[in-house]
Amino acid sequence: MTLALLDSASLYFRSFYALPESMTAPDGTPVNAVRGFADTIARIITDRRPTRLVACLDADWRPRFRVDLLPSYKAHRVADPRENVEEVPDTLTPQVPIILELLEAFGLATAEAEGYEADDVIGALTAREKADPVEVITGDRDLFQLVRTEPAPASVIYVGKGWAKAEVLGPAEVAERYGVPKDSAGPAYADMAALRGDPSDGLPGVAGIGEKTAAKLITQFGSLEALVEAARTSSRDLPLKMRLKLTGAEDYLSVAPTVVRVATDAPVVMSGSDAVPAEPADPDRIAELSERWNLGGSVKRLLAALDR
Repeated sequence: MTLALLDSASLYFRSFYALPESMTAPDGTPVNAVRGFADTIARIITDRRPTRLVACLDADWRPRFRVDLLPSYKAHRVADPRENVEEVPDTLTPQVPIILELLEAFGLATAEAEGYEADDVIGALTAREKADPVEVITGDRDLFQLVRTEPAPASVIYVGKGWAKAEVLGPAEVAERYGVPKDSAGPAYADMAALRGDPSDGLPGVAGIGEKTAAKLITQFGSLEALVEAARTSSRDLPLKMRLKLTGAEDYLSVAPTVVRVATDAPVVMSGSDAVPAEPADPDRIAELSERWNLGGSVKRLLAALDR
């Protein structure tokens, strides 16, 4: 029994860039992301054999509560500041509704939470799970913060280099790779990431503190909060130069944890049961979608994966 949680946008963006736009429907609409996403789910079901699966969605890719705390959060990805619209390739946008239609026809569950990102949905569903092991499938390292050993183990299947080179990371692997404590690898990774910063998400971090130093500091003090308190109280365990760096970034560090950590209390709404179906919910609709959008082999592979 395993629960697979898919970071859907991460996966279909990667499919879009990995496959040529020459994959089109009869009307000329590119379907490379649709086909790649369907193939990815087929591989997940075939290779990992989850009994439950949820495609997690962004209801808000740039949540207001994070932007209010840190205006730079994902600001460089905004296409229209008035509407807070994400910059997405023109040929990808029309493919997302097709992906959602296909998921519904197959009877595969989706989940979202109003005002929250897919990361928060994944975090909330992971936090809720007490029985089955959780596998988070993503190309986003931010979700390494979810690895744990109990009450039910949670690991990340990182597909940043494609499914063929997927890496399975639990607490031991995250601890070894990033130099954070094994017994608190998930939370420690989040604290290290906040301290280090991440330009791809508009997180400035603390000037002069890179990944290795950040990991050492979090390991030494146990948490970002404890580290900030040590700097504030002029702890002798911190050299003066480091204390000045940290106190100089006090405003950022006061909001960074909330911005970086997933909101495990996100109000998740599921489309239906997360059980991986033994057979598709609506075969006729699948056939119609396959013909209309020229999904051929991808749909056949997903059908074959369910019939395992």
